[in-house]
Amino acid sequence: MARSSYATQKTRLEKEKAKIEKQLQSLQAKQRKPVITSIVRSMRDYGITPEEILAAFDRKKTSKPTTSAPRKPAAGAKRVVPPKYRHPETHAEWTGRGKPPRWVSDAEAAGTPREAFLIKPAA
Repeated sequence: MARSSYATQKTRLEKEKAKIEKQLQSLQAKQRKPVITSIVRSMRDYGITPEEILAAFDRKKTSKPTTSAPRKPAAGAKRVVPPKYRHPETHAEWTGRGKPPRWVSDAEAAGTPREAFLIKPAA
């Protein structure tokens, strides 16, 4: 039994590919035909002209969406968070996010509640 060369195998596969693509196009045409018939029937029932359909397509392409998704900050851009706690003597500040600083941990261990360090809003 003789081996087929690369070129003959490639040619055979390309022919098969072309045949399958032609079958796919035929199948798609069969699927589209009843849909198109239904659309034309609806257009006649409602008195819709092809120009109105074209205008609706043009409007759809040029119109911008009414709602937009919220934007995310750029990668690497960080939002500044105001401090929430302040040490009364050293004036060290903490935002209240992440691991508490040592001065907060030490004060809590000594029995001082965290709320004692809250920064009072300016009145």
